[in-house]
Amino acid sequence: MLSHVRRIAAAAAIALAALAGGASAQTPPGVLVVAQIAEPKSLDPHAVTAVNDFRILMNLYDGLVRYKSGTLEVEPALATAWEISEDAKTYTFTLRDGVTFHDGTPLNAEAVKFNFDRMLDESHPFHDTGPFPLSFFFSAVDSVEAPDDNTVVFHLKDPYAPFLSNLAYPTGLIVSPEAVKAHGKEFGRHPSGTGPFKFAEWESNAKVVVEANADYWDGAPSLQAVVFRPITDANTRVAEMLSVGIDVMVEVPPDNLATFANDANFNVYEQAGPHLWFLILNAKEGPMADKRVRQAVNYAIDKTALVENVLQGTAEVAAGPTPPAFAWAYNEALQPYPHDPDKARDLLKEAGAENADLTFYVTEGGSGMLDPVAMGAAIQADLAEVGLNAKIETYEWNTFLGKVNPGLEGKADMAEMAWMTNDPDTLPYLALRTGAFPDEGGFNSGYYSNPEVDTLLEEARRETDQAKRAVLYKKMQEIVRDDAPWAFIANWKQNAVTSARVADFALQPSFFLLLHDVQKN
Repeated sequence: MLSHVRRIAAAAAIALAALAGGASAQTPPGVLVVAQIAEPKSLDPHAVTAVNDFRILMNLYDGLVRYKSGTLEVEPALATAWEISEDAKTYTFTLRDGVTFHDGTPLNAEAVKFNFDRMLDESHPFHDTGPFPLSFFFSAVDSVEAPDDNTVVFHLKDPYAPFLSNLAYPTGLIVSPEAVKAHGKEFGRHPSGTGPFKFAEWESNAKVVVEANADYWDGAPSLQAVVFRPITDANTRVAEMLSVGIDVMVEVPPDNLATFANDANFNVYEQAGPHLWFLILNAKEGPMADKRVRQAVNYAIDKTALVENVLQGTAEVAAGPTPPAFAWAYNEALQPYPHDPDKARDLLKEAGAENADLTFYVTEGGSGMLDPVAMGAAIQADLAEVGLNAKIETYEWNTFLGKVNPGLEGKADMAEMAWMTNDPDTLPYLALRTGAFPDEGGFNSGYYSNPEVDTLLEEARRETDQAKRAVLYKKMQEIVRDDAPWAFIANWKQNAVTSARVADFALQPSFFLLLHDVQKN
């Protein structure tokens, strides 16, 4: 089977090469070619943060639990069942029998324990195979036990409401301990999981190839192989889709959706989910250290025009830090900052920041980044209208993350960003909390700090009553909206287009690509 699938993958590569040379070619049946928006950073699920990478990883690995298709509800995966103690501090999982990693080693309780110890224990012999930027997801874990091969017990320091949801997120995916031991820091180039597809090849800046796992515990996938191609330029992705060089394109530019929707050779998909596109504002230094300037930026940007003109109605104006897709936790009383240039000018005058010069980081494209170059240019023009001089610096996605994630201090006043999350705890806890400054391992790149927000977030993640959690999150949203550590821009409805040859494809509210059931003739 292995050599057969590699021949199919090679046939796909030949077809792609023919297209590049101007010949007419179609990708082979059974091989799905997916256009990614960027090169993956790593294929180690514990070491990455971008949905771009997650779209590959969710097909290579499984977690103890997973999101039920079409929802963010948790269902069994590598664990068949679990029990939660009365104090909500102990979770006991029963593992599925007979599952093996792609390298042939067994999935057992010790393997699961290895995964979490590796992320959380700095003295673990393979902790240096990181970094593990989203290990925050499991910071409530005090210890992990493996009393027998089929039982894993997590002991938490405190009740932690998002725990099961975070286990379903890619950071909770289970990797082969033996593969980590064999490859060390290079494991991200030699992945081994238990998922429906096995890793076959990674040619940098060209393709990642995965092949069907015929022995998958949940049934062999319908496809024989998947080729993930990084095509960073949106216009190039569109051209390749139209010329049948690819089968699936994610994050279709809004201007091109109608073209595909009106062509019987293609199918267009849309799916709402918890997404926020925003600007990180440097609250530590420079003009943005003054709340009035941050508020002025929010008033200056014509978000309705961005949504209607640049994004062609594929998003809604954002009102605050929590996406409305989290209906139970979303503060519906919150209103977006209106477009009010006069109010912005007044605030800038009060703050003594008239005609301030700003450095603005923009990315060429990345996970959930919509149309970042056009968005950046429109925002720059809006800021100029109120007297703010924003100088744009544009970077490729992974380079951009390398500049933004370590913090904006000494580098920039503002930066584009997008998050797609699984729980209302995730984004604010990782990116708005004082304890999440970059030098502490978090993503609070603008150094926003409000002790009241910190307290609300800590209380919300320990509260297991959802109604009480909602009250805490709604209060947090009110404070954050007023403090304006970000410019709140848009909540996006994700999209994708496939060729008509592709069947049983679906987008997920998690924003992941789940390809187990997809077929292609």
